[in-house]
Amino acid sequence: MQMSQQHPDTGLTARLLARARTIAVVGLSTDPAKPSARVAAYLQAAGYRVIPVHPTADRLLGERVYRSVADLPEPVDLVDVFRPADEAPEIVRQAAAKGARAVWLQQGIVSAEAAALAREAGLDYVQDRCTAIEHGHLAIQARQDLQQ
Repeated sequence: MQMSQQHPDTGLTARLLARARTIAVVGLSTDPAKPSARVAAYLQAAGYRVIPVHPTADRLLGERVYRSVADLPEPVDLVDVFRPADEAPEIVRQAAAKGARAVWLQQGIVSAEAAALAREAGLDYVQDRCTAIEHGHLAIQARQDLQQ
């Protein structure tokens, strides 16, 4: 298990985004203007299957919505979290129980307790980073590498 915090190991973020096929987005907003909705739509457009997690919505981005990570019908590769830091430990517990490979807390979300739980569960972990921004950086780097 590897961890990434304020200054992530680019290798870890690249590996997580490269191997992920299914991403559960916890806290995906029903408002398309909010960051969680924009990031989830970006990830979906980039080819990931996005599974929304929201307490009351039924469908978002054309996908069935689940109330919690614990309610997901299948394991996911990555749990992308747009919830307050105090909710992160429970989300990590649920992600580990569901067989997720990694938990990623979005920009501005930091939790030492969630990091410790992820470490104990053997989950890869990133915090305080945006999946869409990191994916965009990797795509730009890949294009630059192809041009050389």
